[in-house]
Amino acid sequence: MGRDRGGQSEVKHQVVHQALSPLTGIALKVISVAIFVGMSTSIKLAGQVPAGQIVFFRSFFAIFPILVFLAWQGELRTAVVTTRPFGHIMRGLAGVTAMGFSFFALTQLPLPEAITLNYAQPLLVVVFSALILGENVRAYRWTAVAIGLVGVLIVSWPNLTLFTSPEGVSDKAAMGAVAAIVGAALSAIAMLLVRNLVHTERTATIVLWFSLTASIMALFSIPFGWQSLTWEQTALLVTSGFCGGIAQLFMTEAYRHAEASTVAPFEYTSLLLGIVVGYLVFGDLPTLYTLVGGVIVVGAGIFIIWRERRLGIERQAAKKAAPPQ
Repeated sequence: MGRDRGGQSEVKHQVVHQALSPLTGIALKVISVAIFVGMSTSIKLAGQVPAGQIVFFRSFFAIFPILVFLAWQGELRTAVVTTRPFGHIMRGLAGVTAMGFSFFALTQLPLPEAITLNYAQPLLVVVFSALILGENVRAYRWTAVAIGLVGVLIVSWPNLTLFTSPEGVSDKAAMGAVAAIVGAALSAIAMLLVRNLVHTERTATIVLWFSLTASIMALFSIPFGWQSLTWEQTALLVTSGFCGGIAQLFMTEAYRHAEASTVAPFEYTSLLLGIVVGYLVFGDLPTLYTLVGGVIVVGAGIFIIWRERRLGIERQAAKKAAPPQ
């Protein structure tokens, strides 16, 4: 996650936390994942609402818990201060478009499938890191990405009836599956932009700028068909926004207490939670495709995380072994 421009003192403080409280970091991560699943459930319960309208509620009402947290931390006045507004806007554009596709998929697909297809994002981050940033990706990670994308294809295959159905892309489930994959790809691009921002920007600044820019950009979708909402729909979408903001804060704190490689695998608890909530709330039973493909995607993602950790350890060892300049 991002670091303060002050740099070294905060990093040392985080390292102490990482060494002393990994269980706290894991607990915070699981809580954040559960709240994110609650966000997705609220959006799905709201029914057929235009994606841009969902993005607005999700982004705008996420601002309020973030502002409360910043005020409590004494960082409210400086949270929006940045020297890189264009970088934040580009990140916001990629992120809000990804949210739009993902939320559309959520309205079209069962909850477990929508969550599982979103797991393509970390796999695609590896692909785009090599293609766009020119990072050196070796055979191990390419193999994991290939296997993971096979898992994504297994999950989405029953819904991709555009290859066999005479209705083609008009099929609701097919459009949802394609939207989920496109959303994951755009989310991966947004993640690369965040990687670039964290070198100079604080986490609070990145989160707040994204919520603000996403809220404004979502308003441009009004001409494309916002609709009148019932009180129940309004309450559910407002709840999704608060859940999104609170979950973001828990996730940020999780990375302050433990290394990313320690807590990141627990992102996949959302698949189990999605299956449980999908069954209890919507009566959705996971298909064999979802279970098999989900296991493959999760396994590939965990391997990539493990591989990143190993490479990081090797790089640190190489630096320590290098003679002083």
